[in-house]
Amino acid sequence: MSDHPPTAVGSVVVCGVSGSGKSTVGAAAAALAGVPFIDADDLHPPVNIAAMAAGVALTDADREPWLAAVGAALRDAAPCVMACSALRGAYRERLRRDAPTARFVLLDVPRPELERRIRQRSDHFMPASLLSSQLATLELPDPAEEVVVLDATRPLDELAAAVAALLGPRVD
Repeated sequence: MSDHPPTAVGSVVVCGVSGSGKSTVGAAAAALAGVPFIDADDLHPPVNIAAMAAGVALTDADREPWLAAVGAALRDAAPCVMACSALRGAYRERLRRDAPTARFVLLDVPRPELERRIRQRSDHFMPASLLSSQLATLELPDPAEEVVVLDATRPLDELAAAVAALLGPRVD
């Protein structure tokens, strides 16, 4: 037995624009790591979902109650893997206030591939027409943010393993 207390394992937030694979990669990574998976899309208030489904981009004011719910879920479920767009540095910083040990992974995908992925899915409220506004909102992380950027055109098993590894050793 060690004289040192176990270190807390933080959570990982898989972020990116619509179609980048946040939910797919996040769920696979959570299963691999044996931790809960949370999709932040499930935490949007109905008014936000209705607006996005109608092709209306959300404002920062629209996002604030959602970010509060996401931050609380991230804090309360740790360790976990969460899929959350977290497109702006300010949004990521907002989430870090609630979950200071969280790590962030940005899934990077070329626009033509994003468009192809979005056209193929039929079970999501986000229309392809909002991709341009998401790409315009996306702020690539500053190196000081310590966000891991992954090429999300890589195979799912590689991406899931990379995300799961960020959780560090399990503390049981």
